[in-house]
Amino acid sequence: MKKYRKENLIPLEKSRKTIQIDKRGYIPGGHPVLAGFFCILGILCIIYCIGVAITGFGTYFFLIWGVMGACSLALALILRSGRIMNAIPLWIQGVFWALFCVGLFVFGAVEAKIFSQYNAHAAPGADYVIILGAQWTNSGPSQVLRRRLDKAIEYLEQNPDTKVIVTGGQGGNESIPEAVGMQGYLIQAGIGEERIFVEDRSDSTYQNLVFARDFLESDDDRAVIVTNNFHVFRALSIAKKQGYENVEGLAAGTPLGSEPNNLLREFMGVVKDFFVGNL
Repeated sequence: MKKYRKENLIPLEKSRKTIQIDKRGYIPGGHPVLAGFFCILGILCIIYCIGVAITGFGTYFFLIWGVMGACSLALALILRSGRIMNAIPLWIQGVFWALFCVGLFVFGAVEAKIFSQYNAHAAPGADYVIILGAQWTNSGPSQVLRRRLDKAIEYLEQNPDTKVIVTGGQGGNESIPEAVGMQGYLIQAGIGEERIFVEDRSDSTYQNLVFARDFLESDDDRAVIVTNNFHVFRALSIAKKQGYENVEGLAAGTPLGSEPNNLLREFMGVVKDFFVGNL
């Protein structure tokens, strides 16, 4: 039997670890808990993307959920692999998680602002109601726009002296300007045509409010902006930045199941309008 010198022997504790690694094929350095979280998150995002695609809400923004799902699954694979994690310098990992935490904080802060106007109510007796435009389909107003119109009709019926400004131009996938379709919808609901003012040039929330202001008789006129709950905060912020001195929001509902998609889209809208100076 061949004899081994003492200095050539592998310590017991080290040999056990070596055997364990070889047996399981595991390389330390991964983060299985975080990997599991992002794996579940990725699957949920993809399921939601498919659900919105089947239901249909008018735009292709929902595809971002599929992109986020794919990115989350890719991140889960990276976090699970010790080999990959060990190959990424620690400073890069630190910068990534710092940016991730900052982004999460900003997202939470903006969403808190959005929710602050989620149930906005308006006092009676306004001089004008301004209905912000949204997609007009071949069969009539989209689900989002219909809720805005119905909420405005409630207010107008309770306040017969209030005038209404409908806003929105014609998009590439629309057969008529949004404001024209909205005017017809209000007339069919019993709102007198003499009470309706049509702004049919705008193609954004910013332009909706800039052009609608031309119909106000004075800066003292009290205006109520009617839009969906997730949109009220941004609309009011833009209006105040554009010189509306006496303005309130009136929140309409949101189609069931569309809240996550609308809240994410609105977050991006708030960030965009902030950086371009609209609010």
